[in-house]
Amino acid sequence: MASSRRATNESIYQIKVTLRGSEPRIWRRVQVKDNTNLYKLHQILQVVMGWENCHLYEFVIGETHYSEPEGEFGFGLEVKDAKRVKLSQVVAGEKAKFTYIYDFGDDWKHEIFIEKILPPEPYVRYPICLNGQRACPPEDCGGIWGYVDLLEIIQDPEDEEYDEKMEWLGEGFNPGAFDLNEINQELKSIT
Repeated sequence: MASSRRATNESIYQIKVTLRGSEPRIWRRVQVKDNTNLYKLHQILQVVMGWENCHLYEFVIGETHYSEPEGEFGFGLEVKDAKRVKLSQVVAGEKAKFTYIYDFGDDWKHEIFIEKILPPEPYVRYPICLNGQRACPPEDCGGIWGYVDLLEIIQDPEDEEYDEKMEWLGEGFNPGAFDLNEINQELKSIT
């Protein structure tokens, strides 16, 4: 009886994640439980965006920074522990916006927008990605401006850096690709 009551009190946050500065836009729409802590949200964002989780991150919500305080932050900022804070504790509700930053060198900034707060659907396993557009930029390509340059280079086989960049990217990189099934398969590993 108590578990069914708890389930009816749960809410699902429908979130749109957009990589700032990307044109055309690189974005994802994902649903997560309201009791998801920010560290777990970081893990979810790594999967849905296509990052490799090999750099530092932070959430900036209002004036507060959330990350892993025991990490190598070193910026003199007071950082609250992302593992100890649930999404529902720091987000005011629908239409709320905040920032997720990944890789302080490349400075990938993501706008997180709470589109809706919904009741959970029966038989749906959360988190789940609903849709999105375009591939995630490759790690360590120099941030959004480096990515723009990279895209220009790989579209011009006559560019002097073309062969080098294509070798670095490896086979199969398609900036327009988005594989919803693959993302949702990977999300199943997040508990």
